[in-house]
Amino acid sequence: MEILYEYLLRNYQKNEPIFLADLQIDGMRDDNLRQQIKKLTDAGKIKKFEKGIYFLPKETIFKSGSQLSLERVIEYKYLVDDKKRCGYVSGLLFFNKMGLTTQIPMRYEIVSNKATSECRKTSIAKSKVIIRKPKAPVTEDNYKILQFLDLLKDIDVYSEIRGEMLQERLYRYMKELNIRISDMKPYFSYYPDKLYRNLVETGVIYNDISAQ
Repeated sequence: MEILYEYLLRNYQKNEPIFLADLQIDGMRDDNLRQQIKKLTDAGKIKKFEKGIYFLPKETIFKSGSQLSLERVIEYKYLVDDKKRCGYVSGLLFFNKMGLTTQIPMRYEIVSNKATSECRKTSIAKSKVIIRKPKAPVTEDNYKILQFLDLLKDIDVYSEIRGEMLQERLYRYMKELNIRISDMKPYFSYYPDKLYRNLVETGVIYNDISAQ
């Protein structure tokens, strides 16, 4: 048990998800590994998030210790791979984070290189998660562009803001992230025609032209 615990301390930070399926310890069979994980959990050295997902808890002023958030689990499972960006949050959740809708999403929508099919539904900690394949491979350099294009594609469906207020919000976002039409253009062919219509109707394309 101590050998496994030392391995976890060396390879994982506190409150970092530990996926049992990813653990491979030299000389330790899968059934033995599961037994050792259970012993560590029973001893309070690690905590269980849900079946197959554990973490090293941080010490807090509370006896129960720190908790692992669902967002952090999703980040490690679908959004990063070996510390490299491979996915992003999409759909209604991103619209809500952008302040374009007051709707509270009932599910997480994720676009990830780790997706094994065009669209797959699953659940984590009783929360619904939809994982989609990206239009183009996601990288650290392009994920914010693809995320923004996904939003623009569906902006006529989900945004509760219209007119100048919407334009202002989109312009400010582009400026903050330094996104230009020239950055987005290589990905236009991956999207339906409605994307270009939404670019025109929101004024995004004219904002880029006027900035040149």
